[in-house]
Amino acid sequence: MSDFKEITKMRLALSVVFSSVAGYLLGVDTVDFKTLILLALGGYFMVGASNAFNQIIEKDLDALMDRTKNRPIPAERMSVTTAFIIATVFTLLGIIILYSINKQTAMFGAISIFLYTCVYTPLKTKTPLSVFVGAIPGAIPFMLGWVAATDDFGIEPGTLFALQFFWQFPHFWAIGWFLYEDYKKGGFFMLPTGKQDKGTAVQTVMYTIWTILVSIIPVFGFTGSLQLSIVAAILVFILGLGMLYYAIRLFKEMTEKAAKQLMLASVSYITLVQIVYVIDKFIR
Repeated sequence: MSDFKEITKMRLALSVVFSSVAGYLLGVDTVDFKTLILLALGGYFMVGASNAFNQIIEKDLDALMDRTKNRPIPAERMSVTTAFIIATVFTLLGIIILYSINKQTAMFGAISIFLYTCVYTPLKTKTPLSVFVGAIPGAIPFMLGWVAATDDFGIEPGTLFALQFFWQFPHFWAIGWFLYEDYKKGGFFMLPTGKQDKGTAVQTVMYTIWTILVSIIPVFGFTGSLQLSIVAAILVFILGLGMLYYAIRLFKEMTEKAAKQLMLASVSYITLVQIVYVIDKFIR
């Protein structure tokens, strides 16, 4: 069971499900618990499949890095065949379940797993632009919930997508920074300049600022039915300033400790922002 959890990255999958559920609650007028359960299951299966395929493709590189050498496949606790069966079954179940909600939800789910497995994963050893590609499937879950609720893709889910898209750059660059030496063993290029330098730190700060700006756009009434009250916008802005503080701290200190603090701050930020969005909708 522990290997099953690790091959599908259960904790990561659950965080993605959380984003999807938040997006659904933002888009729906009346909560349909059947649809909500289907979305959670389908989202979990799709993320689990992506992670399993990723670990199959990177099994030899995972064996080189301290962070990943004890994963089920490189540690030889699970065969590639078993992992492939899990990934395939999860893919089919995920698409079928999301299709039962509506076709667009299934389509975006399928796009997500394709980009993550077939584009992002191979690019990680080729170019730092892999983070840009990986940010696309990573940003889909938040908007996927809205599409599941409305069967429509417009400015509202597009805004949710943009928020989580920009957020991923400082988040993953922070991870790439404090795991730089370990990633180098596997030949992964995760930082925008390829190094732990001021250029990477400056870009991290800039993308954090863009994340903050996107997060408060709904308060201005430009995003259709996705709206944010002034009080909620202030809260979201304050949360963003907290994340920005750690991004600037990384710029000043240039240390692995500062990068790890930024990573933790970024996780707290995206979770709390989604909670604020949902609460604001139901009490506004």
